[in-house]
Amino acid sequence: MTLDLTSLTKAVNLLENALQVATDENLSAMPEGHRDVVKAGVIQNFEFTYELCWKFMKRWLKENLGRSYVDGIPRRELFRLSFESKLISDVDKWMQYHDARNETSHTYDQDTADEIFKISKTFLSAGQNLLENLEIKND
Repeated sequence: MTLDLTSLTKAVNLLENALQVATDENLSAMPEGHRDVVKAGVIQNFEFTYELCWKFMKRWLKENLGRSYVDGIPRRELFRLSFESKLISDVDKWMQYHDARNETSHTYDQDTADEIFKISKTFLSAGQNLLENLEIKND
């Protein structure tokens, strides 16, 4: 079964666009209140894109390895299977993204926001890489 990657493609592109707006140069030219809004938009795009990424990993693995290998497994195991299937290249990085995502839903202060904003920048290439690998394997 071919996965419809439209929603993942859109999410990755939105995160990329948000990060293009949130360059250091652009942010420094904005009033502080606007910077916070832009950073919050990047973080929200990170959250949404991360969620879609792991769900697409799980869908692909279910279709290609079987439901019994995927249902009910912890996130680290999902990432390990994704690594073994050459969907992702670094399990530990994906666990960092997972921890950052969890942090956004439990604590939200300026230090947390700044850290997750930074992580969003590195996550973009991981999300793009996953999307590329899914597109290749989808053919």
